[in-house]
Amino acid sequence: MRKDQERESEFVDRLVHINRVAKVVKGGKRFSFAALVVIGDQKGRVGFGHGKAREVPEAIRKASEQAKRQLIRVPLREARTLHHDVKGRHGAGKVILRAAPPGTGIIAGGPMRAVFETLGINDIVAKSQGSANPYNMIRATFDALQNVDSPRSVANRRGLKVSELQARRSDAGVDA
Repeated sequence: MRKDQERESEFVDRLVHINRVAKVVKGGKRFSFAALVVIGDQKGRVGFGHGKAREVPEAIRKASEQAKRQLIRVPLREARTLHHDVKGRHGAGKVILRAAPPGTGIIAGGPMRAVFETLGINDIVAKSQGSANPYNMIRATFDALQNVDSPRSVANRRGLKVSELQARRSDAGVDA
């Protein structure tokens, strides 16, 4: 029980959206709620979940449980921003995530802001194009985050050292 509470407390969860749905039955309307929750440890892990129930707290609990099962790890530069710019899409929702210098803050719309805050990103510029549906925006953001590569993984893939890769990056900046 104690370990469960410790593990529980390491995660920060944010309620992004609640949708009330009515089903018309013989006696009138029967309401149900759908909750969209983002959960993260503010150290590079984040997940989202969708839960449906007759009461709001139960829907939120279900969404949080699903989010914990779907956590992904995102490599961060200096534990504050992304390593490079990246695009993501889901359905009609398109997002552009850009790495930003220190002090920029989180410049992003509602659902994306919740993802970045729970992920632990402090400096990022994000733009959502297309769908304003929170579900599509979150899924497009996660699509983009899954495409983020760290210099270490790129160096391993190319059979180089990270220092060689960084040296090439600074040489390319001089040419430009």
